[in-house]
Amino acid sequence: MAANGRSEVPLAVLQDRPGSTAAAAAPLPADPGSDTGQEKPAQNSASEDCTATMGEYSAEPEYRGLPNGAGDGAASMPAALRKVSIVPLVFLIFYEVSGGPFGIEDSVGAAGPLLAIAGFLVLAVVWSIPEALITAELGTMFPENGGYVVWVASALGPYWGFQQGWMKWLSGVIDNALYPVLFLDYLKSAVPALGGGMPRVGAVLGLTAVLTLLNYWGLTVVGWVAICLGVFSVLPFFVMGLISLPKLRPARWLVVDLHNVDWNLYLNTLFWNLNYWDSISTLSGEVDNPGKTLPKALFYAVIFVVVGYLYPLLVGTGAVPLDRGQWSDGYFADIAKLLGGAWLMWWVQAAAALSNMGMFVAEMSSDSYQLLGMAERGMLPAFFARRSRHGTPLVGILFSASGVLLLSSMSFQEIVAAENFLYCFGMLLEFLAFVLLRVRRPDAPRPYRVPLGTAGCVAMLVPPTALIVVVLALSTLKVALVSLGAVAVGLVLQPALRFVEKKGWLRFAVNSDLPDIGVPHAPAAVDEPLAP
Repeated sequence: MAANGRSEVPLAVLQDRPGSTAAAAAPLPADPGSDTGQEKPAQNSASEDCTATMGEYSAEPEYRGLPNGAGDGAASMPAALRKVSIVPLVFLIFYEVSGGPFGIEDSVGAAGPLLAIAGFLVLAVVWSIPEALITAELGTMFPENGGYVVWVASALGPYWGFQQGWMKWLSGVIDNALYPVLFLDYLKSAVPALGGGMPRVGAVLGLTAVLTLLNYWGLTVVGWVAICLGVFSVLPFFVMGLISLPKLRPARWLVVDLHNVDWNLYLNTLFWNLNYWDSISTLSGEVDNPGKTLPKALFYAVIFVVVGYLYPLLVGTGAVPLDRGQWSDGYFADIAKLLGGAWLMWWVQAAAALSNMGMFVAEMSSDSYQLLGMAERGMLPAFFARRSRHGTPLVGILFSASGVLLLSSMSFQEIVAAENFLYCFGMLLEFLAFVLLRVRRPDAPRPYRVPLGTAGCVAMLVPPTALIVVVLALSTLKVALVSLGAVAVGLVLQPALRFVEKKGWLRFAVNSDLPDIGVPHAPAAVDEPLAP
């Protein structure tokens, strides 16, 4: 179908479109303790919540979201399937970022107990909290499925918004290719045939298909799967901590040898386990009352993730004599056997395997909804906005699953290095967009606002920017060349898509209910669906 004629859209951030129904005031979130994942009725009175210390809320009109009737399957989609509430959202963030302490063992092997424990505390302050705060402010300022793509497009223009989307999507797909492989690595000791050859290929295909199907069934299903897997993955470490109490020796936590530190492995392990807080922004359009729910969920998730790392580290390094050579991936299972026996070791191994499933479904949700959000902003062809009868981004899910299968043959080290490199470039664009939006649009509605002025925000971003420079500098030449090649593809791909649009070979359209951010495309007509 031919593309609509192009027209310049005036810049008007976060205001109701002319002729649209007045936006309702944002309702307060439901009580997290009684949350079931269903949409809750609005409350009429304001109340204090535990996230007040993270920033400020404003009583601005609710963001104009997506139309219920636009796109295949959207008109009849039940609201309960479209909205994610706070408890599932916390666990989705948990799996986007962490998934549990599996993989943090290398930090002890690289630097010893004291630097490992201190590293997760310091990096949480230097990196995780600033990234979570930015996500809370911009995610509520632009609560739509484009997430960080829309942030960058609003501040720097649609070209750089597309580049952000390309790098982040590719980074996410590369990251997701890791999880089926790790899941099978945990099982191959019990089923040696999964170690290689056609049985392993078939298992990767089958596992990817099953987990992709969970995403097709909807975010409510994914959210509850994340809750169940999260509880199962965390419980064995709680039990291990109780068993270890008589054996804890706090002096073991203070062991350090600055002359014997693998700084590259140490920093990459910390960075990989404490990033991706912004990924949840691409699900903002599916969140129940995002102006309140998203900041609260991020607040709880930061605590959940940091405690989920420090608790097992304190147990493992304090209850077992130190042997740094043993501290590598999977060593927590050995510690569990030493402290509790074979039954606890099997529980930890099962939790590690299932944790990879949780991280896969959470990451695929973010990646696929990001593509849907880009299509609704006219950056991708309109067929990416097609929703299934469950309200899920059908084409985005299929594209993300295909990317996972294509990249699943990469090694663990290649995957981590490549995704970190691309992720760092994307974060630099996010930091710049955050500051520019504060400078250029200080009065734009922000349901949540980081409690710092512009100068304070710039100061907050100096340490994480320095960390990005260090991570990039530690990359190998091969990883740098491959990653820069992937970036170059995006630089060419965006003009190529604009050429396709100009020729009318594919249709591009902007959802008419979304506020204008300067993307030069004509909005879809009221009675014209985004998806053909």
